[in-house]
Amino acid sequence: MKPLVIFEMANNHMGSLQHGLRIVDTFAQVADRFREPFEFAFKLQYRDLDSFIHPAFKDRTDIKHIKRFMETRLEPEAFVQLVERFGQRGFQKVCTPFDEASVDLVERHGFQWIKIASCSLGDWPLMERVAQSSPPILLSTAGSNLETLDRVVSFFEHRSRETTLLHCVGEYPTAPEHMQLNQIQLLKERYGNHPVGLSSHESPGDVRTVQLALAKGAMVLEKHVGLPMEGRPLNAYSCDPGQIEAWLEAARCALAACGDREGRYTSSQVEQQSLHELRRGVYAKAALGRGVRIDPSRILLAMPVAPGQLTANDLGKYVEFETLEAVPALGPIRLDQVLRRDNREKVNSIVDRVRAMLKESHTVVGLKCDVEISHHYGLDRFEEAGATILNVVNRSYCKKLIVMLPGQRHPEQYHKRKEETFHILHGTLELALDGEPRMARPGDIITVERGVRHAFSSPDGCILEEISSTHFKQDSFYTDESIGRNPYRKTYVTHFFG
Repeated sequence: MKPLVIFEMANNHMGSLQHGLRIVDTFAQVADRFREPFEFAFKLQYRDLDSFIHPAFKDRTDIKHIKRFMETRLEPEAFVQLVERFGQRGFQKVCTPFDEASVDLVERHGFQWIKIASCSLGDWPLMERVAQSSPPILLSTAGSNLETLDRVVSFFEHRSRETTLLHCVGEYPTAPEHMQLNQIQLLKERYGNHPVGLSSHESPGDVRTVQLALAKGAMVLEKHVGLPMEGRPLNAYSCDPGQIEAWLEAARCALAACGDREGRYTSSQVEQQSLHELRRGVYAKAALGRGVRIDPSRILLAMPVAPGQLTANDLGKYVEFETLEAVPALGPIRLDQVLRRDNREKVNSIVDRVRAMLKESHTVVGLKCDVEISHHYGLDRFEEAGATILNVVNRSYCKKLIVMLPGQRHPEQYHKRKEETFHILHGTLELALDGEPRMARPGDIITVERGVRHAFSSPDGCILEEISSTHFKQDSFYTDESIGRNPYRKTYVTHFFG
């Protein structure tokens, strides 16, 4: 959605329909040049002056607001014509009613938005009437504490009303040091289900405030606008057409500089090329033949990097590269010279299944675990042969949890230095100790002495606790000697199971 810019006419029509129409037409010409990045609306204020002002005070010229309201009075028929002109010039229609009778008029005049002014936030009789209306609601928040804001937001949420919160400071004009623009972020974080914007009264020449508001994430921007009239200059916080054009141009520049609001931005080709040139390229330390797996011992990482060359950023614990053709010593390894396999999804799937089995069996493990995925014949055959090992402790004594997924088998092996005991926690384990078959179920304890060849499998999935003397990396000897010669039979990850 585009940010919505609201031109607030307030009483700047000066009580003259013709002057109000000139304001709409003049500012429409400015808005038309900025409709690509913004939506636009015009706003009026409605007061039923016959009931809004106490009868004894209607003639008081010493009270500035009463004097202003009475001198700029417009009849409903004139407001109808202004509202019609809004639509003709491509503006959405917004109105702030200050009393219940004015809400009736807002409904009859077909406004698309209804706003509650800061001074009316917490005026419960008025808000009850607004809640019965249908247009989406703008809430101006100047001067309200969090308790009031929470109550007002909750009030409209419980009535399923669509609301937008506008940060506002009720000083006219508002000095830059009083703008409190960090409140935009507070409103976004506290009321995350509601859009947030800014209703501002800064000096008309100030273009920095709107830029900062957009950078903070404001999606609605309200600004007072008007034209001077003979004997009636604009107030100190309303923009003339030239000022609003500069304000909108600054807003457009800020919007462009802020970039994408949703998700990560799409990097340009220029940016990607610039970053590529600064990366380390992958070179062959020595000549590589076809079908060689690339690992750290076989490569050199260095600048410069050539177009299409494999870089250090392409490498990772879950990614495998195998040469499709020979590469000379110290030659660059190009992307088109290698077969790439990304095992991240496979590894994540294994961890997810292990987590599910641990949860099902009520086996509690530490929040953070070092996980060893054994895939004796490669990840592609993990379902057939393999196991997942959660390393708990490895000192002069050792404890591991071994998880066998349904249908998995662990190839036959023996240890020369380690003696181990299996304690079955969950599921069924089929063992062969020096070829002798044995079935183990939860609670069973099996000790495997040094030198005893052992293989095991699980038809239904199994969790066993392995308790042993210290585990040594070079102390597993497989009957199938090809397993021992495979340096890539394990994947190590650190995973959070909490």
